[in-house]
Amino acid sequence: MAELVIFNGIAAVIQDAIVALIPLSLFFILFQVTYLKLPLGHVINLFKGILFTLIGMILFLQGVHIAFIPAGNAIGSFFSMNGKAWILIPFGFFLGMLATYAEPAVRILSDQVEHSSSGFIKGTLILYTLSIGVGGAVALGMARIVIGFSFLPLIIVGYIIAIILLWLSDRDFVAIAFDSGGVATGPMAVTFLMALAVGVAAGIEGRDPVIDGFGLIALIALAPILSILILGIYFRIKKVKSS
Repeated sequence: MAELVIFNGIAAVIQDAIVALIPLSLFFILFQVTYLKLPLGHVINLFKGILFTLIGMILFLQGVHIAFIPAGNAIGSFFSMNGKAWILIPFGFFLGMLATYAEPAVRILSDQVEHSSSGFIKGTLILYTLSIGVGGAVALGMARIVIGFSFLPLIIVGYIIAIILLWLSDRDFVAIAFDSGGVATGPMAVTFLMALAVGVAAGIEGRDPVIDGFGLIALIALAPILSILILGIYFRIKKVKSS
């Protein structure tokens, strides 16, 4: 019966996916009837897309519940309970990079930036910058849990630095930076890295999983803003030198 474990809780996942897509579908139907009047072929293709989206959401969310979250908790608990919690600092950097590199929303943003800038800003440059930035944030988050320093000063200082960088960075990168903060905190980061942080906090004596385990996603959201704004400073200097 071990193979049936993959279906544990799938009924609730199917229900959540359907409930999430129903409002969007109803919204489209309303506009189709009242304003859009698209040809039947377009409507059929749209509902095919919704069906594929539903299937994809179910498969992904089920995978999250039976694999990503348990694996994150298990890895975090293993290192912390065996007195090797410090390994999670470089390990967190590596996982943060991988999770961001594999994040679909980050790749879409990178492609859109390259397309909108007519190739002036390479999508791969955005992708690597975000991956390194998030990797650093995850490493910092792991260090915060392992060493035990406070979250509040980190986030306050981080956003103060971001505000200062706003005035120094090329203006083309300002909006990209804040969008990247949202796309980097996608399902890959939230499901796996947050579970990892909670597992680490639960396994270290004197740490509270609620107080110390959470906050990592806030750092992950901040890191792309800082890294893209720094990249914007580089492009601003490059423009000045070339003019």
